[in-house]
Amino acid sequence: MIAVDHLSLAFSAPAGSNLILSDLCFTIAAGEFVALMGPNGSGKTSLARCLNGILLPSAGEVFVEGLNTKNPRDLIEIRRRVGLVFQNPDNQIVAPTVEREIAFGLENLAVPRPEMHARVEEMLERFELIALRTRAPHELSGGEKQRVALAGVMAMQPRYLILDEPTSLLDYPSRVRLFEILAALRRARAEAGEQLAVLLISQFSEEALFADRLIVLHQGRIVMDGYPKEILQRVEELAQIGLQSPLEFRVQQALLQKDKIIPLEDLMLE
Repeated sequence: MIAVDHLSLAFSAPAGSNLILSDLCFTIAAGEFVALMGPNGSGKTSLARCLNGILLPSAGEVFVEGLNTKNPRDLIEIRRRVGLVFQNPDNQIVAPTVEREIAFGLENLAVPRPEMHARVEEMLERFELIALRTRAPHELSGGEKQRVALAGVMAMQPRYLILDEPTSLLDYPSRVRLFEILAALRRARAEAGEQLAVLLISQFSEEALFADRLIVLHQGRIVMDGYPKEILQRVEELAQIGLQSPLEFRVQQALLQKDKIIPLEDLMLE
């Protein structure tokens, strides 16, 4: 379990301290699929980076299965257990070829070479990258790069996977394919008797419906936490903080509000 205990995060600024996250308390259970949404500037990416120790809390603590991100001796193990895939894969891809990129984290963990080769081959196959194994990552499409980044993280066999807006730079077919691969990966882990928890940060409310639970951040605070469908039906409340519910819920609300005229542009997809 990941346990966030009264987490606050502040950055220094010329005019004084800038509070990014304020007194957050929540847990992510083993195997749970949690979606995280919030308007721009709400602190989503900062929170993601606190969960594997890239950023340290200004106050409060983050525990990963009892390991404290504030303890330097725990950080290597925390980052093995909590994998993070950035919004832009170019920010984390460093190796000259696809297969070397997938092996990069394993080399840093000193995984024995036979096991390393086996894991790389498994990830190449699972993420449909075999034909691209010797290609330079910078030559690939956005969807292919995102699969490479995800394969590199999953090769390290994390127990928790944090996806920071992984589909924001992808076209619709690439978004769908990424979710299909993720679902197959979680099923495979479950069949092997293992659990993979996922925290999905997304700007697309439709993607939150895949999750077991939805957390909504606003101005660095948790303002909603519950079942995705129930939260996303709160169309007006979400709109007040700059979030848009899926089209089906907005249309449903419009049909129920018989006496209220809703402009057509408010129902259109962004």
